[in-house]
Amino acid sequence: MSAAVQFRADQIPVTLVTTAGRLLPLDSGTALVRLAANTGHGHADGFQCVACAGRGDVRAILFDLLEEVRLGMRPPFTSVMVDASAVVDTGVVVDALTGKLQATALRDHTVARRFYLAGTA
Repeated sequence: MSAAVQFRADQIPVTLVTTAGRLLPLDSGTALVRLAANTGHGHADGFQCVACAGRGDVRAILFDLLEEVRLGMRPPFTSVMVDASAVVDTGVVVDALTGKLQATALRDHTVARRFYLAGTA
């Protein structure tokens, strides 16, 4: 028997969209994040370079959202929709959101505590 995962009230649900055209309606409390396949500056889709790494790292982007709220640069949000439909390997995004990717920075631990993957569309 598997144990049910417990989420805290202060955790923020993340819906991951992996299929183009499947974005769900957004309400005023939902932040939208779009992950690009690449920046188009000379390498094939699916490859990461130093310039693209920050733009495609969902944990870095979610951490930045928290920081923008903390600094008063954006209104608070209660959920996040991540559009990863352009990403070649969405499994990496799922792994990042479910704690299966090794943490590379303290921000990754913050994201793991504050966000959870609520579902995919």
